[in-house]
Amino acid sequence: MGINSIELAGPLKALPPVDFCCAYGSSLLSNNTDKSSMVDYIIGVADPEKWHVENFERNRIHYSRWMSTLGPKMITCVADKIGVGVHFNPFVEWRDKIIKYGVVRMQDLALDILTWDRFYLSGRLQKPVHVLIDNWDIRKVNLVNLKAATCAALLLLPPVFTEEDLYVKICSLSYMGDLRMLFAEDKDKVKKIVQGSFRTFQVMYKPLLKEYAAEGLLEFGYFPHPAFRQDCGLSATTSLFSSLPSAVHRRMFLGKHRPLMTGEIPSELFITSREQASSCVLKALRRIVLVSSARQAVSGLLATGGVNAARYLMRKMSKARKSRTE
Repeated sequence: MGINSIELAGPLKALPPVDFCCAYGSSLLSNNTDKSSMVDYIIGVADPEKWHVENFERNRIHYSRWMSTLGPKMITCVADKIGVGVHFNPFVEWRDKIIKYGVVRMQDLALDILTWDRFYLSGRLQKPVHVLIDNWDIRKVNLVNLKAATCAALLLLPPVFTEEDLYVKICSLSYMGDLRMLFAEDKDKVKKIVQGSFRTFQVMYKPLLKEYAAEGLLEFGYFPHPAFRQDCGLSATTSLFSSLPSAVHRRMFLGKHRPLMTGEIPSELFITSREQASSCVLKALRRIVLVSSARQAVSGLLATGGVNAARYLMRKMSKARKSRTE
């Protein structure tokens, strides 16, 4: 049965107007049998503080007693200064369901998609989501993100790989370095996401694969099974690496050259081998994800209060333990 977008958009009727909204979560995957899982939403707005003020007036029950004490201004400040620019309200009751929604400034969302400076929501948008509202044409902007994710995955993959290998690698990018993967996430999370939304991954990435095939970077064949074979030469490697966002380039040049400004691409990419490029991508993403996930964890604890944070963590850990004992 397909996803009912009208039903997914239902909670938005109770919220102040938004500029962007997408839904995701394990309960929406075709291979998931536990439909009791929370549905997650990313909500983009022009001014989070003003949005929270209006939402307080409409839906104060969405905020814990601790959040109500902090107020919209402090909640937004914690998200911006300590976290990665997004504030999540978990365990919100909507009819017979439980949802979680994260509120982010539209400018911050677009910047992360283009630069990977935080690689938090940009990582989420590399995976299938159900876009419900898109007043800023984020789907078009996100094409840059999808291309970058493909380039990073190709640099980390061997010369021959399957289509599923590619999507698993893309899906895993935003979990590299995330401490939650050690104890608070399903050990098979990445594989389940890919298997539960394989066709959607194809819709998202097949056009890019055709482009790379036309450029001679990829070819599809039987080696001896259906698979892709990629050009791992220095020219192809440099081309892929140059297409990565500025955050990865800055990480490579950190401590070796003049610090790069946000959005600036180095005039020279000192790539000497495939191994060097792969190592750089791996180290950069692990570092970015580690910092962002840690900051967001602290931000969530401060903004939602210890009770809600502990409740959410215990729920995640319970799912993680179940996946490790099955």
